[in-house]
Amino acid sequence: MMTNEEIYKIARQQSAIELNCSPEDFLLDENKITTPYFHEKARKYLTEPFECQMVSYGSNIVASVREDLQEMVAAYLKKYEMAHCFETPNLHVLNDNLQKAGLRVCFMAEYFLPDVNQMKRLDCGYEMRILTAKDFVDLYKPEWSNALCESRKELDVLGVAAFDAGKMVGFAACSADGEDMWQIGIDVLPEYRRQGIAAALTSNLAAEILARGKVPFYCAAWSNIKSVRNAIKCGFKPAWVELTAKKVEFVEGMNR
Repeated sequence: MMTNEEIYKIARQQSAIELNCSPEDFLLDENKITTPYFHEKARKYLTEPFECQMVSYGSNIVASVREDLQEMVAAYLKKYEMAHCFETPNLHVLNDNLQKAGLRVCFMAEYFLPDVNQMKRLDCGYEMRILTAKDFVDLYKPEWSNALCESRKELDVLGVAAFDAGKMVGFAACSADGEDMWQIGIDVLPEYRRQGIAAALTSNLAAEILARGKVPFYCAAWSNIKSVRNAIKCGFKPAWVELTAKKVEFVEGMNR
């Protein structure tokens, strides 16, 4: 099994591909600004160069920013403490300046990586089965929309499901979003929640991913307490944060 050091190195390498920098740049004491470049090995749900993307693994902020905004973003990063750059009220300063350029802050998320020294397969009292892509054909339904993505079916590669007397009551699946990193999504039917099913499925899927030589990663909004608790219960730890700005029209479209 991979070590924690190897897992974090792979994650930083993936971020470096996407932010057009070196993996070591995320370990610097000072912030770094780069010019966006869309790489073919970026995570599959990324489809174009960034307008403004900020990433931190805890030491600094690396920002991939289009050239006409680099001076403004550099000044913002210099003025405020690193953690505060990702939260209000300081974030209003960045958003106001982005809006002048036709952009708005759109996505903010925290990403988790497994701690192999803490991870273990959890049980929930229900039968659990490993599923592969051939088993997903009839599962693209609203109740499993976090586990599977209908618009990117070709990336859904592996899952673990829980069954109660033959009825599927919970499902964790992963998408091969990166060459070496697979992202986990989890769904549990409402009437079966608070029974440890999510943690059992997530932990077992993470173990299956690691056994295949890939890095499982988990994404949650910082305010999604249930999801964050599930990640921590399964042996995941906060690894990095991302902030993404998109065109105003894109943001407005998502809010309709």
